[in-house]
Amino acid sequence: MSDPAVTDPAPAAADPARERFVALLREQLAQGGWHRLVLSGPRAAAGAEPDLQRVTVRPLLLRGGPVLSVVSRHATRELTHNHPPEEGLALVASWLGTRFRHAHFDGAALEAELRFGKRGSGHVSITPRAAAAPAAPQAHDRAKPRPLPADRPYLSALGLTTSDGQPVPAMARKWKQINRFVEIVSQALARTPLLQPRAEPVRVVDFGAGRAYLTFALHDWLARQGQALDVRGIEQRADLVAEGNRIAQGLGLQGLNMVQGDVGDAAAAPERFDVMIALHACDTATDAAIHRGIVAGAQLIVCSPCCHKQLRPQLLSPGPLRSVFQHGIHAEQQAEMLTDTLRALLLQAQGYETQVFEFVALEHTRKNKMILAVKRPPEATARREAARAAALAEADELQRFFGIREQALRQLLAV
Repeated sequence: MSDPAVTDPAPAAADPARERFVALLREQLAQGGWHRLVLSGPRAAAGAEPDLQRVTVRPLLLRGGPVLSVVSRHATRELTHNHPPEEGLALVASWLGTRFRHAHFDGAALEAELRFGKRGSGHVSITPRAAAAPAAPQAHDRAKPRPLPADRPYLSALGLTTSDGQPVPAMARKWKQINRFVEIVSQALARTPLLQPRAEPVRVVDFGAGRAYLTFALHDWLARQGQALDVRGIEQRADLVAEGNRIAQGLGLQGLNMVQGDVGDAAAAPERFDVMIALHACDTATDAAIHRGIVAGAQLIVCSPCCHKQLRPQLLSPGPLRSVFQHGIHAEQQAEMLTDTLRALLLQAQGYETQVFEFVALEHTRKNKMILAVKRPPEATARREAARAAALAEADELQRFFGIREQALRQLLAV
């Protein structure tokens, strides 16, 4: 299939507004004042992709020299092509008014827009900005920004970084996992009221905390947002609990405590809390943790399930699926997929927006699936009940089709 970033430029009818806009782009590129150019308002054109939505153009510095990086966004994918500057400008010029009705340029010294009306004529508007230093093209091979600064003392105390704030090579995968976890959770927290000013602390419970890498990391991120905190890492092994508390106390970390216990210990976690984390809880322990989060009124529930054993002996393989699931690995994947689908549906029935996705690559860990549930804002009773009924009906249909008689979370919820 074709793509605008690789299609030869088609001649465009002469238009003074287009010519003025392209001259401005060329001038700003030469002066190092180019931040970003966005083309939007797609027009149907011969040879163009029908699902093309917009194109973003940025200057980059690659090892071979400066280029214009052209990212074309479609309904289901993004395509990137790098072009020599003049070639990239020629492509842009060929699309203005033919493939796109609108162009917005964001520069260091000015902002400019080009719009084409129904009759095809263009209009340019330019807004100067206060004097500023020219914007240098971005380095393509720059280090990816991380949500956790590597110089935080707790990272060194946990063995993730050296004393001078450099990641320990042997812990590189763990370091990436922790940063990815904080990135996901921070984005989810932004969809809740928990980052808004409040009188009460944000209460976080991490079931099965282990060495508490995630417990410390999330406490640090939330503390840097200015939140008062009550973060508890709940772990069965006494030596890990003692180690975590020693580090937290030695660094003076307020509102961070390790507690000995598991998801079944009622006294280990407060009756009400805001965020529930349970990574790699085995089999139905994940269901128990999700249930604790729902009952506690958690705004955010984050799980990485493990060992999906309960459903596998119950599952039927209807019709032509028998040949698929006669293989052990496929049966295992079937049990995992159905277990987590049912968990997601039950969370939806309890008023959560739920996603199931891969949160790190398999090269880092096989336990790479995450269930992320964010509490929906209060809604009308009729709408809430309709959503609940629809989610439970889907769960019923799945259980009937695959012969599932019992599922731990559903039993705990009694729905």
